[in-house]
Amino acid sequence: MININNLNNLVNDHSHKNRGMDLESLINETNEYYLNKDIALIYKKPTPIGIGKVKYENNKKIIKEGYFKEKSTLDYNGLYDGKYLDFEAKESLSKTAFPLSNIKVHQTNHIRKVIKHHGITFLIIKIANKYYYLDGKDYLAFIDESDRKSIPIDYIKDKGYELNLSYNPSLDYLSIVDKLYK
Repeated sequence: MININNLNNLVNDHSHKNRGMDLESLINETNEYYLNKDIALIYKKPTPIGIGKVKYENNKKIIKEGYFKEKSTLDYNGLYDGKYLDFEAKESLSKTAFPLSNIKVHQTNHIRKVIKHHGITFLIIKIANKYYYLDGKDYLAFIDESDRKSIPIDYIKDKGYELNLSYNPSLDYLSIVDKLYK
């Protein structure tokens, strides 16, 4: 579990190297909490990678060349209360908008398919040092009704839900799922 003393350091480290990792770390810690408390089964999806060349050194295989086998869908998926969840975690360097270029076309198509099949899908967005849950239906409504290349923070605040940092779970997004889907 995440150490509360390191939480602020983790959240406030904005180096390019760690951009995206603090949000991912918080979600991973949250998912571990959900798993340990037998609340939900939610996992980070690995990107499908093929191995091109392997070298053997000291009885170990070392991958020297690899490639992406296929496009990945969303970052996380799993089960909660008998419902399928699938979501993406993204950060925006902008303090005023979330660039739509952060979500690829195949990911948007995947969100549409999850909704069509009655799954729950959403984005967790870090913007302006705050965390938001934006439901997939609201995300699609925005892109279907707007020509903008980014989602203004006011739309995210209006349609989304702010997620507050806490000790356990670190970023309780299932409380929002409960509000919307129970």
